[in-house]
Amino acid sequence: MTSRFTILLVAVLVALAVSVLARLRSTRTAVDFQLAGRRVGVITNACAICGDYVSAASFLGVAAAVYAVGLDGAWYATGFAAGFLPVLLFIAAPLRRFGDRSIPDFLGRRFESETVRIIAVVVTQIIILAYLVPQAVGGGLTWELFTDIALPGLTPYSTGIVASTVLTGFLVVIGGMRGTTWNQALQFIVLLGILVWISLALVADGFSYGSAVAELNAQPMLNPDGLEPNSTLTATDNRITGLPARFAEPGARYNGIGQFALMVTLVFGTAGLPHVMNRFFTSPTGRAARMTTVWVIALIGVFYAAAVMVGTAARSVLQTRDEAWLESMTVQGVLKTPEHALLALGRVYGGEVGLSTVTTGALLAIMSTIGGLLLASSVSWGHDLYERYVNPQANRVEALRAGQLAVVVMTVLAAISAMVLNPARFTGSVPSVVASLVTTAFAVAGCTLTPALLLAIWSRRITAAGVAVGMVVGAIAGLLAVTVGLLGDGVSTLFQTPTVILGPGVVTLMMAVSLATRPVPDLATKWMAMHGSAGDRNAERLARVTVESGAEWRPASTSWWVRRS
Repeated sequence: MTSRFTILLVAVLVALAVSVLARLRSTRTAVDFQLAGRRVGVITNACAICGDYVSAASFLGVAAAVYAVGLDGAWYATGFAAGFLPVLLFIAAPLRRFGDRSIPDFLGRRFESETVRIIAVVVTQIIILAYLVPQAVGGGLTWELFTDIALPGLTPYSTGIVASTVLTGFLVVIGGMRGTTWNQALQFIVLLGILVWISLALVADGFSYGSAVAELNAQPMLNPDGLEPNSTLTATDNRITGLPARFAEPGARYNGIGQFALMVTLVFGTAGLPHVMNRFFTSPTGRAARMTTVWVIALIGVFYAAAVMVGTAARSVLQTRDEAWLESMTVQGVLKTPEHALLALGRVYGGEVGLSTVTTGALLAIMSTIGGLLLASSVSWGHDLYERYVNPQANRVEALRAGQLAVVVMTVLAAISAMVLNPARFTGSVPSVVASLVTTAFAVAGCTLTPALLLAIWSRRITAAGVAVGMVVGAIAGLLAVTVGLLGDGVSTLFQTPTVILGPGVVTLMMAVSLATRPVPDLATKWMAMHGSAGDRNAERLARVTVESGAEWRPASTSWWVRRS
């Protein structure tokens, strides 16, 4: 048992050392704490975004979803990876050029509306909490498999939740954005390395992805009918054909509409995730933000391709192993908890050291994402509320303390929520508890912040009133839908992934209200800040200064951005 903790202890000590070093170097102001002084390089930031994004839902959940429902589980990997395409094409660079520290700050300044800013802060906190809870659940499930050690009065599951959230909150308070950035970049490299190691071990053992898929698809997909070792195995019905589901055929979990709805929710929800989008404010320029996204797409694509292969391998390999430690985890060779698939493969190919390595990776993935979420919460509460409304004359120490207090509060809320939540209630209704729970954050983001960002950046006619009404309606409708989808028995999967319906509805509502209200003044200047080149923006500022001084000014640039403004 002691050897199991060696790798985990080393990883925690390294993370602590990085956070302390970052604190000694530059965590003296709120901007340092929240944005690392806006001096994060492209590749470092790309790795950090991947570490931020690759949560328990990705490291454990994608392999688990593929293990549980085959092809339908792979849609999670596709949606998670493709989510950065809209960010690259439509949002990253304009957001960085115009924004200051956060999405609420961007929207508040774009529409010159404190109401929009406050609504965005509330929505941001809802999304962050919805994303935090499944990370904590993943921490509990991982710890529960890893060891039976528990704190007094707590189960191993609850102990894992406390350990992952409290430790991460402590590291964030110490290291701020710079320490979290370095930790996230290192942690992503570790996670990718673990998947590569397992993939190479599988290939060396004679595993062939194509052959495994063909073999698994040759027979109906069976799943445990209960949680006891003597439970029976039953065939899952295909939701498209009505026949027994097979591994490589669509329909094991979602029908055609459900598959499309899941993809839309994941792709467009990514652009509204505060902890991911806030990272672009750490880039020095809009061009750096765009190049960072290109690197993210490449790195994240490799990661999810490996995760799909590993999930498939777990389904193929584990059912052939005859080892005593697998008996309590399986029913006739099938895992009772799909999230254990990656952990089980680690033990198969690395013994206790392998299990410890994968467990450490899983906990690092959880800690990495929790760290980003807590920092996003800190920016939202500390900058957008405390510094603007509670204490506008706050000095840098007071602003820093406000952000750190927000981290502590959200850490406690996430831990309590995860301990109250019982993952067993979702077993059988979702392919992966962690991946499905985190989808609720994507759903709410896709119904609120994503439409607001897209219209704020690309529509001249959108108004503060339209955005405000749309975000409120989208948040209420999105939360109701995902709650019914997760807890309801036999309801449509569209309730779990409502962005495909609510997203266009919220956009229509925003535009309809905007047509009845007036756009913000000085729109040309805001448009220039978001879309103009560096030369255009400098020329516009020079023109403004010259006109204000009373001198004659003639534009040297012929850019259409300058002429239109």
